[in-house]
Amino acid sequence: MNNNAALLVIDVQVGMFLESDPVYSGSLLLDRIHGLLEKTRAAGMPVFYVQHNAGVGDPLEPNTPGWNIHPDITPLDGDIIIHKSTPDAFYKTNLQNELDSRHIRRLVLAGIQTEICVDTTCRRAFSLGYEAVLVKDAHSTWDRGNLRAKDIIAHHNDLLRWFADTVESDNMTF
Repeated sequence: MNNNAALLVIDVQVGMFLESDPVYSGSLLLDRIHGLLEKTRAAGMPVFYVQHNAGVGDPLEPNTPGWNIHPDITPLDGDIIIHKSTPDAFYKTNLQNELDSRHIRRLVLAGIQTEICVDTTCRRAFSLGYEAVLVKDAHSTWDRGNLRAKDIIAHHNDLLRWFADTVESDNMTF
């Protein structure tokens, strides 16, 4: 057990699971994040949810149904919710203050969107001196042009090894 670790669940909101354009392997992603939440809580470690605030008409517009954290991984009392409006969960948010006040130095990252918010937050955590751990089977995205989501995920798992340890959800320990 690492008493200075926390789980950071990035942008796993209802609007990311729309029937018309669901995130790649969404059900599996939710199952894996649910498992990470159980491990984190069993170890007595804090859970941070990052909730993206998008513009009017966007599926992640604040205070709309799509903006809510997905009900399969609903925050519990004591979990911390960080609101952001850019890909970087640290930029113009209170995330760093919340982590520092709890003496958190190790961040375990999971969530959506692999090549944007997960990537940016992972790199920023590293730059700020946190020990980052990317759960390589617990983040996802969408197909982009001629790139398939599974290839984007694999590419970022390889690329982000420069900034984070990478681990499968089954092998993640706190």
